[in-house]
Amino acid sequence: MKIHEYQGKEILRKFGVATPRGKACFSVDEAVKAAEELGAQLATKVWVVKAQIHAGGRGKGGGVKVAKSLDEVRSYAGQILGMQLKTHQTGPEGQKVRRLLVEEGADIKKELYVGMVVDRVTQLVCLMASSEGGMDIEEVAAHTPEKIHKVFIDPATGLKDAEADDVARKIGVPEASVSQARGVLQGLYKAFWETDASLAEINPLILTGDGRVVALDAKMNFDANALFRHEDIVAMRDLDEEDPAEVAASKFDLSYISLDGNIGCLVNGAGLAMATMDTIKLFGAEPANFLDVGGGATTEKVTEAFKLMLANDKVKGILVNIFGGIMKCDTIATGVVAAAREVHLSVPLVVRMRGTNEDIGKQILKDSGLPIISASDMADAAQKIVAAVSGK
Repeated sequence: MKIHEYQGKEILRKFGVATPRGKACFSVDEAVKAAEELGAQLATKVWVVKAQIHAGGRGKGGGVKVAKSLDEVRSYAGQILGMQLKTHQTGPEGQKVRRLLVEEGADIKKELYVGMVVDRVTQLVCLMASSEGGMDIEEVAAHTPEKIHKVFIDPATGLKDAEADDVARKIGVPEASVSQARGVLQGLYKAFWETDASLAEINPLILTGDGRVVALDAKMNFDANALFRHEDIVAMRDLDEEDPAEVAASKFDLSYISLDGNIGCLVNGAGLAMATMDTIKLFGAEPANFLDVGGGATTEKVTEAFKLMLANDKVKGILVNIFGGIMKCDTIATGVVAAAREVHLSVPLVVRMRGTNEDIGKQILKDSGLPIISASDMADAAQKIVAAVSGK
């Protein structure tokens, strides 16, 4: 699950990380009012008006503006709110801006990068830091990897003072500001750990003219499997930023991700789903989705899965690939037949199933009277659905 920059900053502040003062706004008038309130505390009347979407590169797309008067705040807020902001992370369709962050301007002396992820090899939290803040960290990794410094953090001790100080010095924090940087890095780690985050990133982390260390941006993603422990974070979810199909899928405990192809896939098990998509690509077509119905699929869940797939106009055929273990083949077959009838299926449907109650499941499909194409294995299934979709 992703949250907005202003929400990430709220969390970081709870763990002692300094951020600019700011306020989330949903209208132009709210943006001007926020600027007025901030302005009363500012020596230099400079505000930053920032689009809030779940994507990076907002500045390059015109979603971040520096205002030096309240009139400019009003003008920029009007320009940004409602715009279809396009960045390298939104794709060509862009993302509509529905929220703004208006915050105080900053005296930027130097921009740095810090971020944390779980390293799957060491099974530890990895702190990454670089002197090249404000840039895409992927670009830094590709062209100047020596400028990325890493620390693998022992969960028994957390990020140690010496580790934090060493990283701070390596990325160019002056000695007078090292203790502040230590507090930021340790606060970031605590925020990451205690919220069950999968990513916590500050880009840029800045040094100001008076030596302060401040998080100018914040990006946090969370492990969806741990959200039952964090009702406060769940409350931050912005459904407008998510694929409507994926939101609908989550209501039925379906793991669904939209893709760009034309063959819908319904599979039980994430690994089998990935293998199914690979096999479709092997035979020259593209999957329209990742869809894992899990081990406890009911007729209702299978029906909803079909509805989700068919809501995508690109879908020209469906491949059901089931391995019956915990999930029995006859249960899936019953669900497939009921779903096909309810949605009045009009695209080719290929079903391959193996495992528990396989023969019963195949007989249910055969007795349904529906034009379901049976397949013996994954390769056969993929070839048949690709042929059916292409009209061969």
